Amino acid sequence: MVRDAHLGKEIVVVVGNKIGVLADLSKIVSDHGINIEAVAGYADNAEAKIMLVTNDNLRALDALVKNGYKSSKESEVLVLEMENKAGVLKNITAKLASESIDIKYIYGTTCTSGCPSRVVLSTSNNEKAVVAFKTR
Repeated sequence: MVRDAHLGKEIVVVVGNKIGVLADLSKIVSDHGINIEAVAGYADNAEAKIMLVTNDNLRALDALVKNGYKSSKESEVLVLEMENKAGVLKNITAKLASESIDIKYIYGTTCTSGCPSRVVLSTSNNEKAVVAFKTR
């Protein structure tokens, strides 16, 4: 069951694929007292893309740019908070498919003691997806 569906923002950082980049990014963000709430990343040959959801994207983005991460930007995402139990992801993805909403990418967090899991998605129509989950 989805507890909350809303539009959110993630920071997307495109960097050279080298050892220690994520350590440096996370140090910059944490040194500014900003919490990383969700993270995803991948490398494609010489380039890497890192997506961050923080509790203060504007300050995090400013800190990253000031520390040389010029290829940093904010992008809109769909954020779903849901129960941490079997079948929830199946239901979410089936709902999006039934609404003809394509998932571009997805990443998530989980919790083991009663707190909600969170999924961050980029879809073909984030606004339509929010409405779909709000109306159930």
